[in-house]
Amino acid sequence: MEEVKEETKKEKSIFETLNSIDVGDKIEKKNGLSYLSWAWAWAEVKKLYPNANYKIYERDTQFGLVNYFTDGKTCWVKTGVTIGNLEHIEELPVMDYRNKSILLNNVTSFDVNKAIQRSLTKALARHGLGLYIYAGEDLPEELKEENKKQQPKQQPQQQGFEQANLMANIDNCLKKLKELGVDIKSKGSLDFIDKYNNNLHDINIMTDSEKYNYLKVLNEMIKLKEKQNGNK
Repeated sequence: MEEVKEETKKEKSIFETLNSIDVGDKIEKKNGLSYLSWAWAWAEVKKLYPNANYKIYERDTQFGLVNYFTDGKTCWVKTGVTIGNLEHIEELPVMDYRNKSILLNNVTSFDVNKAIQRSLTKALARHGLGLYIYAGEDLPEELKEENKKQQPKQQPQQQGFEQANLMANIDNCLKKLKELGVDIKSKGSLDFIDKYNNNLHDINIMTDSEKYNYLKVLNEMIKLKEKQNGNK
């Protein structure tokens, strides 16, 4: 009698499980960096792996334990996330809203706390959750392959036309804002753009979707400025 062998489905590893989760609608973008909510990311991991835990590394000082490290000029935080028997450690500079390292004398506890949350999120990414964010990808590998099969391909000429038309509209908006006396690189303008949580500061690294969002923001700025001028 011929032996019948049943195929057993290979169980996914922790990394494969977390890396296959689509976090696209949870991503926030600011000043060229992508962010994943620490609270959401931790909740997702704990649902799947209740025994997961994290650690915030500290150092001893004359004032007691502090939760950041320094070279005397700037500082950084160090966190670790353990799932199963594996700990991934992440170190992250304490940065300002422009993603520049803050000088040691100017660092506040609020700055350190924000860096810790971001560091923990990146440590979770080393375990797989949202790792593709930091690789500059748009979707997890599984969903990306599935979308490739479903989406029709655009012709190169069509892509080129749409890209050129989009850039022309952006240029027109920037010229209009300049005529209205708006400095697009001023802190006020940058803060306004940041409210939209998009990677809208360097057009050279924007995706097409982000460029469309950028165009919408520019148009909104034009409307607001024209309204302000009309009230003068």
